[in-house]
Amino acid sequence: QLQASGGGLVQAGDSLRLSCAASGRTVSTYGLGWFRQSPGKEREFVAAINWSNGNTYYADSVKGRFTISRDNVKNTVYLRMNSLKPEDTAVYYCASQVGDPLTFHSGDYYTSLRYRYWGQGTLVTVSS
Repeated sequence: QLQASGGGLVQAGDSLRLSCAASGRTVSTYGLGWFRQSPGKEREFVAAINWSNGNTYYADSVKGRFTISRDNVKNTVYLRMNSLKPEDTAVYYCASQVGDPLTFHSGDYYTSLRYRYWGQGTLVTVSS
């Protein structure tokens, strides 16, 4: 089970940190990612992190502004968002990949189809 939190209303240029707490069996977690969806748009990849080695992956639109990190003890993944823009407004979802690491490759981080479990989403609104 994934529980996302930390969304809110901020102004352009502000920062926000989202959290995603994972409960239950996490030993088979391969990666954790953040996706977002704006009204009328498809869900898009934002960032992901490999649960074991901490390697990170970002969408071009957020590189240099967003940072994903993890706390393996707390089973929590964070998304630090700096220099927020109105176009970052969306519902943000965290999701997890589980299974045999040998069945994944790096390209899988970017597609929602390779994530099995999803959190409920947290709304981020950035005003101009």
